Order: sequence, then structure tokens, then C-alpha cells
Amino acid sequence: MTASKEIETGTRFTPRFDEHGLVTCVVTDSRDGTVLMVAHMNAEAINRTIESGEAWFWSRSRKALWRKGETSGNTLRVEELLVDCDQDALLLKVSVGGSGVACHTGRRSCFYRSHPLGRRDAELVFLGKH
Repeated sequence: MTASKEIETGTRFTPRFDEHGLVTCVVTDSRDGTVLMVAHMNAEAINRTIESGEAWFWSRSRKALWRKGETSGNTLRVEELLVDCDQDALLLKVSVGGSGVACHTGRRSCFYRSHPLGRRDAELVFLGKH
């Protein structure tokens, strides 16, 4: 089997990290599928997540490993870890602890604004409560 065939159809977990040693990770609520956040993981964050069942990430701005909810109490308990077809993106299905918010702004999801289509100069529109 070729290397790409093994990555795409095999059972071996071999994340394809970018040039910075990171892989993109999408986080959704395991109950209703809401996209809560997008973050990045390095090998250590992935290993800690798998071992602990809690979501760990790599902060590109702080250049440090962090466990979601470390200071806020809004932890992410991983229910399922999914890998995309070419293993360059991960999806965590989680239950949110604490007050139930995933975004550092105090919102449930980091995706709380939309951009209207058809106009590049349009302002962002807030969704739901803000």
C-alpha cells in the first residue's frame, strides 16, 4: 500500500503536521454539533488529550501548551476524536464544563458573527445573544 493510501484508508494514526509542527483542530459540541472553536495542536497536545480525555492545544501567540479551561473553568471533555481523510485536521466532539462557554469572550462559540454574502464591504452581523 502506498504511503498516501495508508494515511487515507489505513488504521494507523499519523497526523500530518504543518511546517510549524501543528495540525488544525475543530471543536464541536457533542450534543448538538455546534462549532465551538478552532485551535491548533502539536504532538504533545494530541498525546495529552488522548491520555487525559481533556482538550489540550498549542497557543501560537503564547508559544505554549494549554489545557482549555485551565483558568476559566470552562473545560472541554473529549467525547470523540475524529481524523480527516488525509490526517491534517482533527475534530473533537466535546462536552463543555464550567459555565458552558468555549470562547474567551464569554460566548458559547467563537463563531458568533457572520459576514453577509455579495458585499465585501459589509459589516459583520452578530448572531443570537451577544
